Amino acid sequence: MPSSPNPAPVAAGPSDARPCAPWWRFPIVWLTLAGPALVVVAGVVTMAIAFRHADVVVSEAPARQIARGADLAGTTAPALQARNHAATPAP
Repeated sequence: MPSSPNPAPVAAGPSDARPCAPWWRFPIVWLTLAGPALVVVAGVVTMAIAFRHADVVVSEAPARQIARGADLAGTTAPALQARNHAATPAP
């Protein structure tokens, strides 16, 4: 007599049947969704801070100095001195 390698499946009784909870009842779902939600909120807050406290663009000051005939070479003198000082060898 040939016998089957798999035994017959056992039917679950009424005591084993439990209804599955909806997805929002599991805390791991909220923990998983909280990360991206916090990133979106942080991005909106950062953008609001950047727009509210934006620096003013100053593009007219050098043009006024050039129009008055001011020498702009003197405004870069400290930077040139520091660059040259950094390049000189120590005594």
